[in-house]
Amino acid sequence: MTYETIRVTRDGPLLTITLNRPDRLNAMPPQMADEICDVFYDLGDARAVLITGEGKGFCSGADLSARSTGEKGGSHKALQNHYNPAISQVLRAPVPVICAVNGPAAGVGCSLALAADFTIASTSAYFLQAFVNIGLVPDGGSTWLLSRAIGRARATRMMMLGEKIGGKQAEEWGLVYKTVEPDQLMSEARALAEKLANGPTQAIRMIKENLNLALDGTVQQVFVQEAEAQRIAGASDDAKEGGMAFLEKRKAEFKGA
Repeated sequence: MTYETIRVTRDGPLLTITLNRPDRLNAMPPQMADEICDVFYDLGDARAVLITGEGKGFCSGADLSARSTGEKGGSHKALQNHYNPAISQVLRAPVPVICAVNGPAAGVGCSLALAADFTIASTSAYFLQAFVNIGLVPDGGSTWLLSRAIGRARATRMMMLGEKIGGKQAEEWGLVYKTVEPDQLMSEARALAEKLANGPTQAIRMIKENLNLALDGTVQQVFVQEAEAQRIAGASDDAKEGGMAFLEKRKAEFKGA
């Protein structure tokens, strides 16, 4: 399928989404959120997704001009009907998601970056929640994502003071998985994405589910879900291959089944 605001490419088990509005630093109109949702709604046999931005920015936030001319109800409906579903799809994706942040990740762009399982940032990237500067509040799940990633104190600092957090500082805070030089960003992100795409897909999916439950559930709920996930994973072909590879002292070749 051809999209207007994103570019989607496929290389074996790896699917890559490129936000494609470089003239606006990939500011996200509702249409872009919908197109992201459409891709994640049916990933086919993709086993990992890599998200990045075209040009000098990852995503400079929601496209305010698109909001102002959009559907009746303004920002509230845009969030409910477009932006929140897109972030939710990334969080709930049944495969690992990697974001390569190559510049500004502001507002909902910050949310998108942090919704990934792994976020790799260039040293020229930065993360920003500047809503307070115009009398608004962070949205797109930012409050949830930031507080869990870096704790209440640092999340409060970012949101109430509107501070810009550079790539290196983001790594020091644990906001991102890794920071690399700009010319290494895509090669590093792609290597990680390919490693995950060729991993035990069922086990990775259930690790994601268990981690999400651990953030909001009780330890007893996690005990139950872990045990059930282990039962399913243990019966998979990938687990059998992993066991044989261990015994035969060779690298496992996982097929995602």
